[in-house]
Amino acid sequence: MTEREGVIQFELLYRFGSGPDSVRLHDLDAWRSILFRLRLIGRDPPRYGGLGFGNVSMRTAGGFVVSGSQTGDRPSLGADGYCRVTRCEPEANRICAIGPIKPSSEAMTHGAVYRASASAQCVLHGHSPELWHAASKLGLAVTDPAVPYGTPAMAREVARLCTGQLDTDRAVFVMGGHEDGVIAFGPDVASTGALLVATLAQALAAAN
Repeated sequence: MTEREGVIQFELLYRFGSGPDSVRLHDLDAWRSILFRLRLIGRDPPRYGGLGFGNVSMRTAGGFVVSGSQTGDRPSLGADGYCRVTRCEPEANRICAIGPIKPSSEAMTHGAVYRASASAQCVLHGHSPELWHAASKLGLAVTDPAVPYGTPAMAREVARLCTGQLDTDRAVFVMGGHEDGVIAFGPDVASTGALLVATLAQALAAAN
């Protein structure tokens, strides 16, 4: 790894406030729990210096809701584990957010996907060595290995992939400069989760 996992890379204008509507989070948090059980999200002492990894989000009116920073060790989150991003400004390397917890360090990348794909309603970021190493074999798009996560450069990489290599409705791509990092996005939570799990299955089959 060329950067420390879980460290916020952007300017964060954060205000403490109430969490998002818990009813609207049910599907997102349920799928996050599935990814936790599959070890795509979590916290493991031997991996990434023991810091949490993986995060999820969904588009909302005026922005998006994203899981909070360093919540990877929690099997489920509830409303207090999510933050509302009200502005995402890659050009200024700035995120504005409100909630009971600070947004994930990958919030900039989530925002870049929503900006690049008008149909994307959900973004899931997991860490999978199997998927990461199988990118070439599976024909997955890969961001420039020189580009770190959560930065304006990564936002530009996401825009490049979405306008040139990816289906802008739904896709999975690998983060070349972010060890084991993978991103899935799609038109709803369930189909995005299913796409990510199906792609993981393909990677496991390809390894055998």
